[in-house]
Amino acid sequence: MKEFMDKDFLLETETAKDLYHNHAENLPIIDYHCHLDPKMIADDHRFRSITELWLGGDHYKWRALRANGVDEKYITGKETSDWEKFEKWAETVPYTMRNPLYHWTHLELRTAFGINERLNPETACEIFDKCNDMLQNNPDMTARGLMRKYGVEVVCTTDDPIDSLEHHKRLRDEGFEIKVLPTWRPDKAMAVEKPAEFAAYIAMLAQAADMPIDNFDDFLKALQKRHDFFEEMGCRLSDHGISEFYAEDYTEDEIKNIFAKAAKGETVAPEEEAKFKSRMLEVFGEMDAESGWTQQFHYGPIRNNNSKMMAKLGPDTGFDSIGEFNTASSCAKFLDRLNSKGKLGKTILYTINPSANEVIATMIGNFQDGSTPGKIQFGSGWWFNDQIDGMTRQMNALSTQGLLSRFVGMLTDSRSFLSYPRHEYFRRVLCNLVGKDIENGEIPYTGYEKKRVEKMIEDICYNNAKEYFKF
Repeated sequence: MKEFMDKDFLLETETAKDLYHNHAENLPIIDYHCHLDPKMIADDHRFRSITELWLGGDHYKWRALRANGVDEKYITGKETSDWEKFEKWAETVPYTMRNPLYHWTHLELRTAFGINERLNPETACEIFDKCNDMLQNNPDMTARGLMRKYGVEVVCTTDDPIDSLEHHKRLRDEGFEIKVLPTWRPDKAMAVEKPAEFAAYIAMLAQAADMPIDNFDDFLKALQKRHDFFEEMGCRLSDHGISEFYAEDYTEDEIKNIFAKAAKGETVAPEEEAKFKSRMLEVFGEMDAESGWTQQFHYGPIRNNNSKMMAKLGPDTGFDSIGEFNTASSCAKFLDRLNSKGKLGKTILYTINPSANEVIATMIGNFQDGSTPGKIQFGSGWWFNDQIDGMTRQMNALSTQGLLSRFVGMLTDSRSFLSYPRHEYFRRVLCNLVGKDIENGEIPYTGYEKKRVEKMIEDICYNNAKEYFKF
């Protein structure tokens, strides 16, 4: 029986061990999509406790706690202490076996705090005290210190077009050695299905762009002005959180009329919403292509399913799920529209539904044009899929239908400064996958091919992202 999570964790063959330890383990991290708070980085935030660092805002853990019968006051409640919340998590951890949270929990304790004991009710108090002592007294256990500890080279946060990016500017002016770059996330600029909020957003955009917005043309000019500002601040990616792709036919007059209705707070019909979003996705795609950015599409979730808890806690609190959307044809139509105009830039498609893996793996092949290796990417296993099975299924689909060798690899997609071990997790899964193929005689591992395999591992873990994004 193997020891739990030893140095060869998830590595089932000698070749896998060699690939990981000699070609993947110590490479820097390019975290090109996350939800870290740039203010916390700029302030070099020191966490008051492991609870703030670990459990604050982590809806993965919140879902597990609820499933284990823990009262909400110990999850998001303000009336309970950090210790009480941590104690409930320690009680829950032994029940998470076979959930990736069990591995992530212990990887994070080990890599950040040097703690090899397993977290459970018997060890909770000791681990809580040790973590808190390090967080309070170790000068390197801050937001920036944790990023340095994990060998992070680049971080791309997620930012609305109206954001000031003041904290990114502070970091740049200060000369912080880790690049912290913004990512353009214009979802609210498409959300005409919420007309009151959309009207308020237009006013905030006008203020941010320092110009009046009286019509749709002004709206586009203001967005372009903010896009240019993001470019000046080092932005190289956009990101779109959508349920499905939009590629409806429309006329420009229809779009102007829909905008005018929503800007006045009037309700728009579902077909009008789809047409407006179709137009805006094209607009943003063209902007990105002209700037040489990479556009990312995270599609497929059903969000905020629990209306009672949505009213109580708001979005992003652990009440989302995998959706089923028949969106392949609209995705193809959207990409083709941009491609036909010569405006299809580098693109990453992420699906939350693993049943669509082969759909995406074949879709990206339709629009590779020879200009950039892996120009259209199938993004790594996302959200409910960033675990062993999900990562493996994503890489298998990409391998059989495209070129795994050109894959830009893993990201955290996280709000936590302790999520970087997910890169380690991914690298172990990758090396194990390739190592087993080698040992099964499916991939040669001598001469030129041995060097190619080793380079492929290094590329997927680091080099491909570095070259693709050109930070």
